[in-house]
Amino acid sequence: MEWLIILGFAVSASIDNFGVGISYGIRKIQINIFSNTIIAVIAFLFSLSGILFGKWLNKILPGTLPVIVGAFLLFIIGLRIILMALPRKGANPIPSKDCTNPKSIKSILENPEIADLDKSGEISVGEAILLGIALSANALTNGLGAGLLGFSPFTISFTTAIGSFISVWGGVKLGSKVANIKIGSFTIGQFGTVISGIILLIIAYKALF
Repeated sequence: MEWLIILGFAVSASIDNFGVGISYGIRKIQINIFSNTIIAVIAFLFSLSGILFGKWLNKILPGTLPVIVGAFLLFIIGLRIILMALPRKGANPIPSKDCTNPKSIKSILENPEIADLDKSGEISVGEAILLGIALSANALTNGLGAGLLGFSPFTISFTTAIGSFISVWGGVKLGSKVANIKIGSFTIGQFGTVISGIILLIIAYKALF
């Protein structure tokens, strides 16, 4: 069961990476192996930082409070992810490239191609660092919850990094093929994000019960 939970953390932390990869594939923006590795390393470091901080809190919080806090945190994160992914009326599935701040994490996640600052059609090392930081927000918050629940820092961080690499690579490869595919009222990226949120809700439930 523990390995399933660890895998769930990795999938949840990497689902945005998959969505961004699909977005890049649709727009013919390439991410080479080295840049993808940088993104994965950043995911590892963010996840590890979150878990270590969570484990520190685990030691100073009394009794079963760390488990309750960790589960509650994951529940809130999972619920927020699901709500953010719900289709909105009048939403544009491919946002405009104009008037977007590339320094904003939210802007990068909503409109990933702005991370390609030089418009070269390929993510460079510097751009990979920017993209990796934006994509690692989930890894950091998930890691905090995992640390509070007492999970292994290295194991979850490593699987998160591997998940990040695979999801970005797979997303780019599949992007051109799924550009117009929808599941109900959800795009592929939105559907994956909802699954990510549901996984966190399941982990939170399992931690409490």
